[in-house]
Amino acid sequence: MKKRNLFYAQSGGVTPVINASAAGVIEAATEYPARIGKVFAGHNGILGALREELIDTSRETRRAIQGLKNTPGGAFGSCRYKMKSLEENRAEYERLISVFRAHNIGYFLYNGGGDSADTCLKVSQMSAQMGYPIQAIHVPKTIDNDLPLTDNCPGFGSVAKYVAISTREAALDIESMCATSTKVFILEVMGRHAGWIAGASALAANERGDAPHLILFPEIAFDQRRFLNKVTQSVERYGYCVVVASEGASTADGRLLSDQGERDAFGHAQLGGLAPLLAGMIKEHLGYKYHWAVADYLQRAARHVASQTDLDQAISLGRAAVKLAMEGANAVMPTVERRSNKPYRWRIGTAPLHKVANREKKMPRRFITKDGFGVTAAGRAYFEPLIAGEAYPNYDRGMPRYTRLKKMLVPKRCEPWEE
Repeated sequence: MKKRNLFYAQSGGVTPVINASAAGVIEAATEYPARIGKVFAGHNGILGALREELIDTSRETRRAIQGLKNTPGGAFGSCRYKMKSLEENRAEYERLISVFRAHNIGYFLYNGGGDSADTCLKVSQMSAQMGYPIQAIHVPKTIDNDLPLTDNCPGFGSVAKYVAISTREAALDIESMCATSTKVFILEVMGRHAGWIAGASALAANERGDAPHLILFPEIAFDQRRFLNKVTQSVERYGYCVVVASEGASTADGRLLSDQGERDAFGHAQLGGLAPLLAGMIKEHLGYKYHWAVADYLQRAARHVASQTDLDQAISLGRAAVKLAMEGANAVMPTVERRSNKPYRWRIGTAPLHKVANREKKMPRRFITKDGFGVTAAGRAYFEPLIAGEAYPNYDRGMPRYTRLKKMLVPKRCEPWEE
């Protein structure tokens, strides 16, 4: 069989372990020297292919590739760029295929979430129609944990660990000062339509009365009266109240509380400002002294407290994607299949992209308590194994040592792309 090159790219918001998946892909590719030539990485995701900015990963040292496993961010550069359908923008696909053809690329591995799965599926379909078939494999990644047909997604476990730890630590701070100072603390976390990240904060609690006292989920309609009553009850009973709020919290009519009225490249609402909005409600109606924080990029960049389970799965799914390509698979995604909770066991599965693309997996109602403000025992049993184990990076002079790549581009062979 003719040797062909492999193109890997990162897409969307990054995670503490997305680079670990990249390392898994690159290392696994070297195990098929008769089938895979070079591994190119897109500089800034799919834009790297369209602009013909291909990073030659063979120019990086083995130590640097190993170092990716401990490095947050997107080492090759990520992007939010949604390719249109062939009917809407045929030139875009023609450009992509011309670059792949010019560089003898036969394998396309795209590391991202639901929108990236859609792009991967389109590339597979359109490349075949255009006479240059590409084996397209989606490598799952999203801190939101909302991809269907996989038990969980690489990136989520580490963010869940960060949020649970941050909730516990902040709660100890608030508890120690609540008699004379702050009585309500609000932590806003990511999660547009699914409350997985917010739900993971429940792991901060060991006993009844421990924080978080309220969790706001996108799956449960926000009711201001019930919210304020619950805050009041918590303060009166425990002396303070810790709230963890998913950015996607919305009212019964579907209105997002934190919708800023702007849209990103994928057409999604730009969210933000939920924590101060909730704080305003508390100030106006209850008069409690409050403090709020937004986890924002900190949660998805916190490699220093990554979950070992998450790291292992990120590497394994990167390697599995290469194996699937070598087995002739196309338009599929490797998945995590949970076999048991105690002891925690999992294995690699496979899902077709047409059942993954543009679909979201929300938290099941059985994971949320009857009052809508907490997590059930079943939910805790789901979350706990995913944050297990500490995968600390190496430290130097008190700071984590992270890898920076040379990112050397291969010579261009095509005409410049007009964006």
